[in-house]
Amino acid sequence: MRTTLFLLLTASALAQTPRPGVNYDEAKVGTDPLPDLKLTTVDDWTQKRRPEIFKLFEDHVYGKTPADIGAPKFEVTATKTDALGGLATRKFIHISLPSRPDWPGMDVMLHTPNATKAAPCFVGLSFGGNHAVSTETDVPLSTRWMRESKEKNIVDHRATEATRGTESSRWPLEMILKRGFAVATAYYGDIEPDHADGWKEGLRAAVSKDGANTVWKDGEWGAIGAWSWGLSRIADYLQTDPQVDGKHLAVIGHSRLGKTSLWAGVQDTRFGVVISNDSGEGGAALMRRDFGETTAIITKAFPHWFTPNYKNYAGNAAACPVDMHMLIALAAPRPIYIASAAEDHWADQKGEFLSGKFASPVYARFGKQGVVVEAQPAIDTPVGDFIGYHIRTGKHDVTDFDWTQYLNFATRHWSK
Repeated sequence: MRTTLFLLLTASALAQTPRPGVNYDEAKVGTDPLPDLKLTTVDDWTQKRRPEIFKLFEDHVYGKTPADIGAPKFEVTATKTDALGGLATRKFIHISLPSRPDWPGMDVMLHTPNATKAAPCFVGLSFGGNHAVSTETDVPLSTRWMRESKEKNIVDHRATEATRGTESSRWPLEMILKRGFAVATAYYGDIEPDHADGWKEGLRAAVSKDGANTVWKDGEWGAIGAWSWGLSRIADYLQTDPQVDGKHLAVIGHSRLGKTSLWAGVQDTRFGVVISNDSGEGGAALMRRDFGETTAIITKAFPHWFTPNYKNYAGNAAACPVDMHMLIALAAPRPIYIASAAEDHWADQKGEFLSGKFASPVYARFGKQGVVVEAQPAIDTPVGDFIGYHIRTGKHDVTDFDWTQYLNFATRHWSK
């Protein structure tokens, strides 16, 4: 299957203030054919082709997660049975690695609805920490390194009291809980701080033989791999909590954490629903399309996210043995949702849709329908069955509209 990129958007949908050297002209995205999925039978896909593609993503994009990191330890540090006005029980769980004491561990905040005995659960990492996700003033303030932000009141790379609730619009806890779902979140910087040398103080150094002196080789994991590992450790804990239905976990992420949720969902099949919100380049968007952010841009700005040799495809995406429709296909036959925003041209909304479309034949082999439609749908018009997709009004963000679709999607699939 050698699919040529040819679908077009209208000129009005592409309107954006141009950035120097960045293409927003659909006529100039290129026509490099996508790598062949080599799809034959379900058995061949499951036993041969999927493992081959998975290894290619390890070798060329995200790196391989080490298998000998050690067993995690879970400690429930606080429980509040009347959180959010009595709607939920809130727990804080510290996850550590006793065999790797140099890693300071991660703090998970879990909300479970009091009206449900064992709730299905959304699992995701936050950019701002637990105190930014919740508006409740008794949530401990993170003391970890954070990216400087005047808008979010991060001062000297540390959270302040003014950062409380600054991410709550992206995590509408009451909406989610009232739909009968639990929510587990943690600060991604607990796992590894998000800067070029952040790994030296994070998980990757702590579990490496040479620690902060490690020289990363091609095929070894980057920050996205480490953050994905953290999501799976949250899943480990959720399997033990009687207030959570551990058989129904959905992994979710936005932007760089949308890339992370995809890689976590591909690696860990306990995530029965996988959700990518505005994940763009290095996530759901096809890398062979020269539109918005490219491999060259992302590997220059954030080389620590990926395995080192991913940068070899900067300006040469056609040489990469994989593209992101193959990443989406690796989730099959589990339900996966891809979302875009109308003003987020940097993330290449069309490229995100096309990944879902071109992954759909794999789902069809399993007897599942993918995105169903041939062309990118109208704004605010969700489509798809086992591969969901929408492009909504607005900018690069997570909104109530997005969450409504994710809740509907999970409910529909898990009620069958």
